[in-house]
Amino acid sequence: MQAKRILDFLKDIAANNNRPWFQEHREEYLACKADFEKGIAQAIGRIASFDSEIVHLQVKDCVYRFYRDTRFSPDKSPYKRHLGAYICAKGKKALRGGYYIHLEPGNCLLATGSYWLPTNILTSCRNEIMVNIDEWRDIVESEKFLEYFGAPNEGEWESSSKGFGLQCLKSCPSGFPKDYEFIQYLRMKDYCCWKNVPDMFFEGDQWLDEAANIFKVAKPMMDFMNSVIDDYE
Repeated sequence: MQAKRILDFLKDIAANNNRPWFQEHREEYLACKADFEKGIAQAIGRIASFDSEIVHLQVKDCVYRFYRDTRFSPDKSPYKRHLGAYICAKGKKALRGGYYIHLEPGNCLLATGSYWLPTNILTSCRNEIMVNIDEWRDIVESEKFLEYFGAPNEGEWESSSKGFGLQCLKSCPSGFPKDYEFIQYLRMKDYCCWKNVPDMFFEGDQWLDEAANIFKVAKPMMDFMNSVIDDYE
């Protein structure tokens, strides 16, 4: 990808988030959009080499719209300040975990897993962890997983360079033992991990190998949860 060009455009749109400016620079937007989509097509192909469940996906199944839905938001700026794609076997709106690629000046990142899970699915995920705690710990306490993502709820999405879990309960979830030895995994309200990368990470094509390596480390955690989530979708 031409990451610098894309990020320069995103900086400009952040400073000029209005329709007249956008229309004047529409050709630049279309060029950046096409380049980003080419990169996502390459990413789908690379991920499919170790995750055959996403091999059927096309770029249009993964890339998010650049236009914001402002109907229920106090922020009426019409355009996003980032480009994002969610590579998930069951689509962008699925509960199932997938691979997320995010380009935003000063906040580029890769993420894997699922979030915003309904309470009934979260309860099933927590039960699955308790029943298979040794397998779960082998995955999320491995040297590479901790290096890339850290321990549960140590990082914050908007301010940390890495993290495992976007939100957590302050106490034990209802119906679970308060004295459980590994309660930190039951307090999690989602099972998503992420790693920030430098802005120039996506420049050229070399990022595909490194992104694949990061996603591979996260995939066993995602697969563990998807085995539960798939029962509900």
